[in-house]
Amino acid sequence: MAFFDSDIVQDEAKRLFLDYQQLMQLGSEYGKFDREGKKLYIERMEDMMDRYRVFMKRFELSEDFQAKLTVEQLRTQLGQFGLTPETMFEQMHKTLERMKSELDKTP
Repeated sequence: MAFFDSDIVQDEAKRLFLDYQQLMQLGSEYGKFDREGKKLYIERMEDMMDRYRVFMKRFELSEDFQAKLTVEQLRTQLGQFGLTPETMFEQMHKTLERMKSELDKTP
């Protein structure tokens, strides 16, 4: 079975995409959240990044040609911005850590 024919892969891809879209929409209101709302948003973003990292690892470990091609396309696209998937995750982690530290500074 091809990588993208898997119901599990298709389901997780759909859920990741929808969850990401919802978080991005919600994030546009981040400045209006109270402290607990901001903490919850950060936690959900961390969960999303963990899920995305696992999903990408599946691609990397797959022997499927389409999966390998997808990884290479992502690397090429990120490379245009001077990033790799690893540095993208590192930058997102740093951003979330900075957001947490800002929360710690507010009453």
